[in-house]
Amino acid sequence: MKTKMLYDLDPYLMPYKGAIDARHERILATKKHLAGDGPLKDAVNNHMYYGLHRCDDGSWIFREWAPSANKMYLIGDFNNWKRTEAYALHPIGNGNWEISVPDKFLAHGELYKLFVEWPGGGGERLPAYVTRVVQDPVTKVFSAQVWDPAEKYVWRHRKPAKREHPFIYECHIGMSSEKEQVASFEDFRRDVLPKVKELGYDTLQIMALQEHPYYGSFGYQVSNFFALSSRFGTPEEFKRLVDEAHAKGIAVVMDIVHSHSVDNEAEGLSRFDGRDDLYFYSGPQGHHPAWGSRCFDYGKDEVKYFLLANIKYWIEEYHIDGFRFDGVTSMLYWDHGLGKDFAGYDNYFNDGVDENAVTYLALANMLIREMNPNAFTIAEDVSGMAGLAAPFEKGGVGFDFRMAMGVADNWIKWIKTLSDEQWSVGEIWWQLTNKRADEKTVSYAECHDQALVGDKTLIFRLMDKEMYFSMNKESRNPIVDRGIALHKMIRLVTAATAGDGYLNFMGNEFGHPEWIDFPREGNGWSYKHARRLWSLAEPDYLRYSCLRRFDGEMVRLLKSEHSLYSRPELIVQDEEKKILIFRRRNCIFAFNFNATGSFADYGFAAPEGEWKIVLDTDEERFDGFARIREGESHFTLKEKSPNGPKCYDGTLMLYLPARSAVVLKKI
Repeated sequence: MKTKMLYDLDPYLMPYKGAIDARHERILATKKHLAGDGPLKDAVNNHMYYGLHRCDDGSWIFREWAPSANKMYLIGDFNNWKRTEAYALHPIGNGNWEISVPDKFLAHGELYKLFVEWPGGGGERLPAYVTRVVQDPVTKVFSAQVWDPAEKYVWRHRKPAKREHPFIYECHIGMSSEKEQVASFEDFRRDVLPKVKELGYDTLQIMALQEHPYYGSFGYQVSNFFALSSRFGTPEEFKRLVDEAHAKGIAVVMDIVHSHSVDNEAEGLSRFDGRDDLYFYSGPQGHHPAWGSRCFDYGKDEVKYFLLANIKYWIEEYHIDGFRFDGVTSMLYWDHGLGKDFAGYDNYFNDGVDENAVTYLALANMLIREMNPNAFTIAEDVSGMAGLAAPFEKGGVGFDFRMAMGVADNWIKWIKTLSDEQWSVGEIWWQLTNKRADEKTVSYAECHDQALVGDKTLIFRLMDKEMYFSMNKESRNPIVDRGIALHKMIRLVTAATAGDGYLNFMGNEFGHPEWIDFPREGNGWSYKHARRLWSLAEPDYLRYSCLRRFDGEMVRLLKSEHSLYSRPELIVQDEEKKILIFRRRNCIFAFNFNATGSFADYGFAAPEGEWKIVLDTDEERFDGFARIREGESHFTLKEKSPNGPKCYDGTLMLYLPARSAVVLKKI
């Protein structure tokens, strides 16, 4: 049977059939151009050719691509950083340069660089395919480092199964410690990984793994794409972290940055051989106007090989289980989507789309599946491009998921601009469930974005300065009571309506206060806000522990009931009383967003039978007011209710306290 294409499934896409088919054929043609009739994974091996490698006889071979260079030297500890003919690279054709170095002249841990000369200039450079870069603690200068430890890491645990409906714990290694410092892979493995397992999350999404010169860039200004950031530890320590995550049944997803490159020349790829457009678009298109970074030329074969080999390297070397592609919107459009309102399908199929980038992203997804059929990919895209997270066979680009980025933005908008009485349960339902039926999404109430400099965590936005005085259970404060109640309800309704996956940023499960602010000149290079205050969630006398407990119970319930395996079904949308009720598989979720009104015997249509309360945001252990008996059961009345779907013959009567939610499971 012929595969149905995007336009067969969505009639509004039929006018763009020609553009979708042309895009599909363009991707196939590019794959054939790069890999012939074989798989991509056999053709993208640049990382095995370029860079520094051990030979079978113990000597070293180094190669670099720099077609505009007229001279190139290897400099380092071994020759006192001098340019000498003994360490000059030789041109071998097609812009490639090569040098062989005897074993005795290079040793594990030694530092090195390239010095590249070109017509009219020259400068020190880090190799494009370098896999280890370190920064001098005094001079702050970055250098490549020979990494060839005597003991190679031996993997002990299998990779986990595919995540059809991931529960993602987004994290940053460096800020994962409570201490005012850069935390390490070992710190995270020892102190944080057990917390992730206990909470029930099954996927780690790790930020800032690729080397970046400026710590405060949060890892999004990458200089060395094949190098694991050395500020967090060694490759072996990261492998141990990944291996232990796998032992706990936790997949590891890498936040990969292929959307741009840092503008730095000494550390990055910019003007590597004196040429402005070696890896990047020429002219203004090669410079990102908002990020101050360089934009890859995805139409150039050498760039596609570079980026695809980069993906293969991370999967092979570090057993990565998937990738969250950052800045996809910026990649897809020539104007990077800046200040653009993406209203209508016309935006996705016109000259404003960089089809080179679309092709690259489709090839990246193909490669990842070839490397590991259980790996999965997530696109960070605000444009809503149709087909981005649809299978390639149906005319899509092939991502497994896309981030539902509008959800978090809407929560901020509602909290900032509306009083509680102005909240619309209809709008909440629409914004949380308005997703393409043919594409999977990952929802979140807040990720790292919502707390970066100049913004606040969700709970700090709800409570502000009152958090400093009233998070002790002994002190009752109406602002804090409201914040605690809404924090639980917002997270539950977001997770329970999630399309196909749910994400939480590290520490937000217990209501981490304040904001994220990395050390920079403007804050005196302070680490005060670039860490996680785990100790807040430990003592029972603080309310943070209750929020953490609730988050774990919520995640475990949604996973055990396989709640994300079906679409949410609306039962009640009561604007007057602020009540939202919906069903998902074997559970009914009932929310009362009313600030003051509690409702006894609130009736609505439901399937016949016994329904038991399995989660209540108002439980005392979650810092609620315990207005409902824990674990009580309700039986449907054998009569139709006008309040809800006509397909249900029974009526369920519930007590719904103000600012609370319950989850009922059919027994």
